[in-house]
Amino acid sequence: MPKITVDGLEYNSEDLTDNGKAQLASLQFLEQQMAKLKSEIAVYQTARNAYAQALKAELDKAQQSEDA
Repeated sequence: MPKITVDGLEYNSEDLTDNGKAQLASLQFLEQQMAKLKSEIAVYQTARNAYAQALKAELDKAQQSEDA
């Protein structure tokens, strides 16, 4: 009997109505999607940082050329 915890209270998922089971399934699906999006955001932030560093290096090179 799988247990679920909502607001700190534990429930037996088998005791849920059909509507309750549907709500639980929707909640679980959304939790998975949100975790996936968080992972994607981490990848995008890493790429953004790399692009920003590459741009800074190019700007530094351009500045050094102007100073020469």
